Amino acid sequence: MNIKRICGFKKVRREMDYQYTNPVIPGFHPDPSICRAGEDYYLVNSSFEYFPGVPIHHSKNMVDWKLAGYCLTEESQLRLERCRPSGGIFAPTIRYHRGEFFMTTTNAVLAEGKWNFIVYTSDITKGWSQPIRIGQPGIDPSLMFDDDGSVYFTSASNDTHGIPCIVQCTVDAHTGKLLSESRIISYGSGEKNVEGPHLYKIYGRYYLLLAEGGTEHGHMETIFRSDFPYGPFEPCPHNPVLSHRDDMRGDIYCTGHGDLIEDQNGRWWMVCLGTRPCVGINGKRLMIHHLGRETFLAPVVWTEDQWPVIGDHGTIDLHMKGELPTPPSGVNWGFEDHFEGPFHIRYNYLRNPKYENYTIDTERRKLVLKGTGVTISDLDSATWIGIRQMGFAITASVKVQLTGREPGTRVGLTVFYNLDYHYDIFLEKENEGLKAGITKRIHGIEVKNCVWEIPEDASVTLKVCSDRSVYRFFLCQKDGEEIELGDGPAAGICTEGTMTKTYTGAYIALFAEYGTGEFQDFLIREEPVISIKSHLNN
Repeated sequence: MNIKRICGFKKVRREMDYQYTNPVIPGFHPDPSICRAGEDYYLVNSSFEYFPGVPIHHSKNMVDWKLAGYCLTEESQLRLERCRPSGGIFAPTIRYHRGEFFMTTTNAVLAEGKWNFIVYTSDITKGWSQPIRIGQPGIDPSLMFDDDGSVYFTSASNDTHGIPCIVQCTVDAHTGKLLSESRIISYGSGEKNVEGPHLYKIYGRYYLLLAEGGTEHGHMETIFRSDFPYGPFEPCPHNPVLSHRDDMRGDIYCTGHGDLIEDQNGRWWMVCLGTRPCVGINGKRLMIHHLGRETFLAPVVWTEDQWPVIGDHGTIDLHMKGELPTPPSGVNWGFEDHFEGPFHIRYNYLRNPKYENYTIDTERRKLVLKGTGVTISDLDSATWIGIRQMGFAITASVKVQLTGREPGTRVGLTVFYNLDYHYDIFLEKENEGLKAGITKRIHGIEVKNCVWEIPEDASVTLKVCSDRSVYRFFLCQKDGEEIELGDGPAAGICTEGTMTKTYTGAYIALFAEYGTGEFQDFLIREEPVISIKSHLNN
């Protein structure tokens, strides 16, 4: 295969190769889609049952990303009432066209079933439009703005026989009006679960990028091209262009669901999802993950016959080199909140929150959470606020005081995957007094162990420490004494072990049930990315 640095259709300036670290956005950040506005890059991810919906990150070099906000911040834009785990919002696409941003995605929570919509804005800091529903069925919608003004809307659906396929029509991106009938344009390469379509016009041809094989260990990206937007599409002779299905002993698995981008210097890149495996308590590698599907970046070069080559001939690594627009400076994904101002941008809620249950007392530098009869194991809006876990090795701590005196009041810190899978360390009011303990909930089966008596007016620090294999829970008292209350294996909250197929990742969150709690000094320290071989050798 004769590979050129760039196709040769445009002269580009030779930049310096910079080394960078994958994932570029760690933790639960699946289904990445990217666009460029001048020298600024914007990336969106799926958000499922969490609110606000569709986080959007900004970068100058595609490596150093900072959370800029969310596309769906109002309940009128995103209804998540009684959303099942891994329902809600998934597989967004973001595009920039003539001074406007457009984001399209699928809402899979409403009673009428899955539906696709578009929101748009000229300034992401000032919010997005109300959702504009699109009549084409399917999931994983995408937009392509052609040179002649046509806007192609592409999604993954099924034909009349129930066979997965890719369908496409033209739309008015501001009104949602379909301007043509939906047509089947591809069945992919024949692998299962053809989805995640993106249509591009590159060097005068139409390229169709697809995710196939399912978002598990057989995941892959394939690409096709045509002289016409509806095909017929010819397959790339070296499909799949990205997959780790034949590389099962490395650091990265399940790569796929990619999106291509050309930088301001004419270089090409792909963002994609992938997973990193956890480790069993016996120290052995496990082919499962709990941080979620993460966002990775790979350089792209083109062959003489105009086909893309992703990364190292279709694979990527934790440490890669590429001619980035600017040198990387590194991102600290740690977290610190002393509750001195408004709610931090990284906070998410479970489904649509009841904001009256969340108060920041800036004078006392405390977060006050008012719990209700809805628990974090219920299919409703519990009093729960958290951030995505971004690394395997973390230390999270928060000072907690239970102010509600009703028996059953429970407040604390949770390692949360979904309502059926979470580990909690908490204070709980019982008839005989106040106790600290832990709860482990796996497969919906809950085991609670209250092991330590606490003075009624005590303020204690709850702490969780993790590595690649286990979470450990500690109670820290004023005298400095630190008591380990228990532990839970990372494997217990892994995606692959859930009762029904789910697609999210671990959160570190604060919660209250049946009464009120106060929280101070919420801190999370994230350790650097290390290879699984380094972990196993330690």
